[in-house]
Amino acid sequence: MSNSGYNPKSKQSLFTLLSELPGQIVDLVKAEIDAFKADISGKAKNVGIGLGLFVGAAVFGFFAICVFIALAVIALDLVLPLWLAALIVAVALLLIAVILALIGLNRVKTGTRHDPDGVTASIQKDVDAFKGVGEYEH
Repeated sequence: MSNSGYNPKSKQSLFTLLSELPGQIVDLVKAEIDAFKADISGKAKNVGIGLGLFVGAAVFGFFAICVFIALAVIALDLVLPLWLAALIVAVALLLIAVILALIGLNRVKTGTRHDPDGVTASIQKDVDAFKGVGEYEH
């Protein structure tokens, strides 16, 4: 039999081993917390870099849209006077903005509309039942 598998703690008494257990548990918890912190910090770094790249892409996308709008004005200028081409593009953009705003307003109204059979009403019924007032099932 070789000594390579020798564990010096195997010769210690049970009471000694049990007295070391809380310290080992604390060390284990600290090691797990440190590993968790290292894992989260690495992921947070990657998420931060990714978000920064998305912001950069959004900025370049915005400028690309501005160039396309200028291109539309220039293309219309080939067949119309410049002021009319710019006016047509501006009115088209304003129309798109108004349509998007109306759709967004409709979505917000739908999302914030009071639902008489929704969660709020259900909670109110539960509170009334707890108080012993109102109608409730047994």
